[in-house]
Amino acid sequence: MRREPRYSVIEQADIGEGTVVHDHVNLYKCKIGRNCKISAYVYIEEGVVIGDNCKVRPFVFIPTGVTVEDDVFIGPSVCFTNDKYPRVKGEWKPLQTIVKKGASIGANSTILAGVTIGEGALVGAGSVVTKSVPDRAVVAGNPATKVVTK
Repeated sequence: MRREPRYSVIEQADIGEGTVVHDHVNLYKCKIGRNCKISAYVYIEEGVVIGDNCKVRPFVFIPTGVTVEDDVFIGPSVCFTNDKYPRVKGEWKPLQTIVKKGASIGANSTILAGVTIGEGALVGAGSVVTKSVPDRAVVAGNPATKVVTK
């Protein structure tokens, strides 16, 4: 029996079987795969796709334009962006960001718009990812740079 999260707004979200959604979550017109864990205070916008077996920890923001493949870990307070030139007025074009299968993103990292985080890659805590990360690379820092390749 699935318990409905309290104090949450879940509108037109497609949530897979076995996925647990905790309290204080906002999900808008997104798709979340099977057997995921969505922690408290997570905000996921329209059009976001999250694969199977993912873990999204507390205080994560995932805007329109982000795709997260299977088996991805997103640590607490990770913030994705979707616009390189945000303004209050004018044209707005969200850029696509992809987090590939098996990647892990450490706590308090910021992922700028339009990057790809490669399969099995690891982003160290507190990193600012400004460029795409190769498969199986370990990156850290501001801006995030390659530390090692597995």
